[in-house]
Amino acid sequence: MWSVIGSPIDDLRIVTDGEAVTAIDFAPHPEAPARPVGERADDHPVLVEAAAQLAAYFSGSLTRFDLPLAPGGSDFQRRVWAALAEIPFGATTSYGALARDLGLTGHGARAVGLANGRNPIPVVVPCHRVIGADGRLTGYAGGVERKQVLLDLERGDDGGLF
Repeated sequence: MWSVIGSPIDDLRIVTDGEAVTAIDFAPHPEAPARPVGERADDHPVLVEAAAQLAAYFSGSLTRFDLPLAPGGSDFQRRVWAALAEIPFGATTSYGALARDLGLTGHGARAVGLANGRNPIPVVVPCHRVIGADGRLTGYAGGVERKQVLLDLERGDDGGLF
């Protein structure tokens, strides 16, 4: 089941398995997504609550989501995504710092980056809060422009790189 909401970063499709949010897709939404989305169900309680919390986030009145989440992925990916959820609102970290926090060495930052890029629930699981070690914005599945908008929103900025 799914629903679509408008946001400052374009339309977002929220997907649920009936119990939890399983994905948030940026527009344009794929016609044949890798994951099933089922029928549109704007009145499903999980989707209604997710839409309400996303609206509150975009309005600046919500800094931490409280939604049931069920991202599909490997154990390692889910471990990275859980660590992403702990990055405070308005803060950023680097891929390397996140890798160190997870006890990874060697190419840990690269592995974290790959898992970060496969996050199926962006915004709610704040992969946009991970930046390059030099402070520059790096790739984002939704595009670097969306990443900048999200970071600016969280900082109360009106634009510009940090």
